[in-house]
Amino acid sequence: MFRNRIESEPDMVNRPSNRAQRVGVEIRKLLADLIHKSINDPRLAQATITEVAVNRDLRIAKVYVAAPGGLPDSQVVLAGFESAKGYLKRELAATLGLRYMPDLKFFYDTSFDYGAHINQVLKSIRTDDEEDTPAADK
Repeated sequence: MFRNRIESEPDMVNRPSNRAQRVGVEIRKLLADLIHKSINDPRLAQATITEVAVNRDLRIAKVYVAAPGGLPDSQVVLAGFESAKGYLKRELAATLGLRYMPDLKFFYDTSFDYGAHINQVLKSIRTDDEEDTPAADK
């Protein structure tokens, strides 16, 4: 029923604090605004910021992005974010007012691709089921 202290410590280290979550949400909002209003890079025109995960000490912010073209366009979008990283970090630092601006690390978010794959599998199952039982509907 009770967990000892040694078992619970790794959870405390890995779990983001409330402040880290709030900073992550604010970074996500500001990045989305900057991308759509201030950056004219065509590689980032249709990119979407899906999540920003900031570690507990607010030193690293993992920015997850999605591209409209899916996985094939992900490297182009990530290269666009890497080239705009300095500008984005400067603008965020001026707005957020943190003592240390978290280092931005960009990652492609595969959850949309996975969701599309699941939808495709479900549709294929549904069409296979409809083909197997056409007389039951009549």
